Amino acid sequence: MRKTVGIIFADSMEYLPFQKSAAEKGAKEGTLRGLNSTSYTVKSDNNELDIVAVECGIGKVNAAFAAAVLITESKADIILNAGLSGAISKVKREDIVVGTSYMQCDLDLTAIGYKLAEKPDGEEYIHPADEGLVELTKQIGSFHYGKLGTGDIFLTDKSKKELYKELFSLSAFDMETGAIASVCRKCGVPFLSVRKISDDADDASGEDYREMNDRAEACLTEILEKLTEKICETM
Repeated sequence: MRKTVGIIFADSMEYLPFQKSAAEKGAKEGTLRGLNSTSYTVKSDNNELDIVAVECGIGKVNAAFAAAVLITESKADIILNAGLSGAISKVKREDIVVGTSYMQCDLDLTAIGYKLAEKPDGEEYIHPADEGLVELTKQIGSFHYGKLGTGDIFLTDKSKKELYKELFSLSAFDMETGAIASVCRKCGVPFLSVRKISDDADDASGEDYREMNDRAEACLTEILEKLTEKICETM
């Protein structure tokens, strides 16, 4: 059996460790609709899993575009994402969080009678992670599991953090996962995100995030590699 996994990184320093590791596997470098990309194949018994990773840029629009391109042009059967996130509740800096659901917290139609993040006409706005992918992560390591929230803001406002905690019971906040999850749900493509906590979503967040981002650590790449190997073994 042969399938394709698309992997989305927002930031160049998040993408770099994966790119370096993939190069050691003989990966092909290129571009995909203007996005930096790297691709290679994982094999297990009679299965082959084509990996196509892209660097999309920060934010929901960039993330949604990358997901759509991977699904429509690379024919991705599964979408994965990894990156840094701010802590909201029950996690701390350096923790790894596997998202169990994803939502766009900054969608605000409260002025016309909707709840924060709620969409008109009954459109789903909380997107569950693929259960099979969540289960596979339990076979490769010990992680935190929780709800991820998304917005086109770098969260430093403590009052907004507390609001998101109270309303949505989030574990962490980022700028991409809710958008990717929405595209994947509409296309019927399984999705999972794994995030490392870089900061506490407070007034020190900018400095803490930059410090961790500049490390260009390989831990998320290592998790993705183990996960794609498991996917290949079990598909």
